[in-house]
Amino acid sequence: MTVVVIVLFGILLVAVVVAFLLRRRFLLSGLGAVTMWLRPAHSARWSVGVAWFGDDSLLWYRALSLAVRPQRRLPRADLLVEGRREAGRDDLALPADVVVLTCQTVDGPQDLAMEPSTLTGFLSWVESAPGVR
Repeated sequence: MTVVVIVLFGILLVAVVVAFLLRRRFLLSGLGAVTMWLRPAHSARWSVGVAWFGDDSLLWYRALSLAVRPQRRLPRADLLVEGRREAGRDDLALPADVVVLTCQTVDGPQDLAMEPSTLTGFLSWVESAPGVR
């Protein structure tokens, strides 16, 4: 009986790992998918994820998750970039070469961190938002 439980646990563990890897591969294979770190302004903790630039919103998926829905949806029309800085001492979880943007969103202030090559595309995407009627 114990051997059966161990084998079933092993199969379940392998299935979870395979599902996690397939999800990550699927998220990164899409057009407009980039690695992006997100942090609510009043939090000290950064979360790494995959962001998709959609027609009208940025969809952010947590990297270490099996969820199929985005954890954050940032509408482009309501996204205002307020500041830009290099990663500093308080950003130990981030790679050294990323750029941190302070943004105002519907959900309140958010910090977004991304590589410089992603920054150009992100700012172009934000600025190309259709005008509000």
